[in-house]
Amino acid sequence: MAKKEELLACVIARLIGDAHHVAVGAASPIPATACELLRAKGALIRVTRLHQRKGNPFTEGSRELFDLAGQGRIDYFFLGGAQIDGEANINLVRAEGRRFPGSFGSAFMYFTCATVLFREEHSRRVLVPRVEFISAPGWSPAEVARRGGPVALVTGKALFRWQTKERRFRLESVHPGHTPGEVREATGFDYDAGEVSRTPEPSATDLELLRGPVAAQIAADYPEFAKRVWS
Repeated sequence: MAKKEELLACVIARLIGDAHHVAVGAASPIPATACELLRAKGALIRVTRLHQRKGNPFTEGSRELFDLAGQGRIDYFFLGGAQIDGEANINLVRAEGRRFPGSFGSAFMYFTCATVLFREEHSRRVLVPRVEFISAPGWSPAEVARRGGPVALVTGKALFRWQTKERRFRLESVHPGHTPGEVREATGFDYDAGEVSRTPEPSATDLELLRGPVAAQIAADYPEFAKRVWS
């Protein structure tokens, strides 16, 4: 039986399967696992893991990352937030009286890269009607130059696809062990939902790779995560 982290990695891997270059943040072991799964399956994908000793070719920190993103040479990035709303705005600054580290380069990356929003916690505390502070906007007016933006939102309960024209999410699938009704109850913003499918479980091949070469690779950069999931 697949663990939650393995399921989520497979969901993300399917979303970014066409990528040539993906950048992964320092605190993103599940997106990093998705990238390594694609590599283990033979995909020719370049993975830059920020703030890690391995897989990070940059010598000047974020400056080089932003340069590549601005040139359109990073296909996908991942963003989360203390809050995410139905217009795909994210909040990394303050929520419910608490302060967080800040936005850093999230807005720039959101404008230049196709972005998968990812947050394991699926609750009305995180998925809100309107974020308290917009660290990075989910959409921009037509006159604003913007190459990147949201493509999907992955949570511990479901997968939502972003609808650019409608400027709102559509529930695409619900993960095993959860129901559409449960997702609706736990989501603070409104969204579209037609024929909602069940998120596919990882295949036997996926699990073999995840628990073998992928786990070994991830353990080098995210040892605590690897120990918790695969030990």
